Amino acid sequence: MSADKIDIKRVTAEETVPLRHSVLWPDHPVSHVLLPEDASGLHYGAFLPGSPVAVAVISVFIDPLPAAPANASSQSQHAARFRKFACALEHQGKGVGTRLLTHVFEVAASELGCGVVWCDARTSAAGWYERRGMRRFGEVFFKGDIEYTRMMRTL
Repeated sequence: MSADKIDIKRVTAEETVPLRHSVLWPDHPVSHVLLPEDASGLHYGAFLPGSPVAVAVISVFIDPLPAAPANASSQSQHAARFRKFACALEHQGKGVGTRLLTHVFEVAASELGCGVVWCDARTSAAGWYERRGMRRFGEVFFKGDIEYTRMMRTL
């Protein structure tokens, strides 16, 4: 399946939950992947042609950069943060996640008027984000026993 055949659509927060849970935190209760701010976010899914079930999901929020890096521009003060980015294991490595993340960069710049996009990324995925134009900032930290780093991309 070519990533250019993937359809990116707005979805509800509820529609993101099964994939968030199964990919990101399968050993925790479903409540672990729910965010208090879900109601105020924009949620997107990547769909295969003819399928009603998303194979990747991402949620986007207006959220300022925490401890903005010294070289961040004043334009980046209006920032978008993506969270709970998950791609079904059988669709990873096929360009689906890249297509969905690129869509978020475009939405953040054109619809939300943001100058930067950021996230808390598992350090195991940091290289993937770096290959898509993001860079690390801040200190490494943990959520449970998983190591994270902050990543950002100026738009």
